Amino acid sequence: MQAEQLKDLVVNALEDVKAQDISVIDVRDRTSVTDFMVLASGTSNRHVKSLAHSVVSDARDEGIRANSVEGDTVSDWILVDLGDVIVHVMMPATREFYDLERFWRDAPDLGVAGSE
Repeated sequence: MQAEQLKDLVVNALEDVKAQDISVIDVRDRTSVTDFMVLASGTSNRHVKSLAHSVVSDARDEGIRANSVEGDTVSDWILVDLGDVIVHVMMPATREFYDLERFWRDAPDLGVAGSE
């Protein structure tokens, strides 16, 4: 699966479980680690965990295995590494505190649907 298709799969998985404030950042020209970073917020620790589980499950259904899932025992910030797409699912306060978007502010923000 191409990076663009994987990004769309991730966004759809997040939208299906009612993620809030989904942001897709194109980092292809900024790093060789990944192509896209997807950030989303949940309304509770349980919701954050459910969002991450939805991403992992939908990817698995398409034959894509997560390289790693970090933070799922704490559930205020879960990182899902799918290789070409890295997903950060956070509680709003955690997202505001770490402000990952600030680090990538020069990268194209593709918005919620992932299209400019």
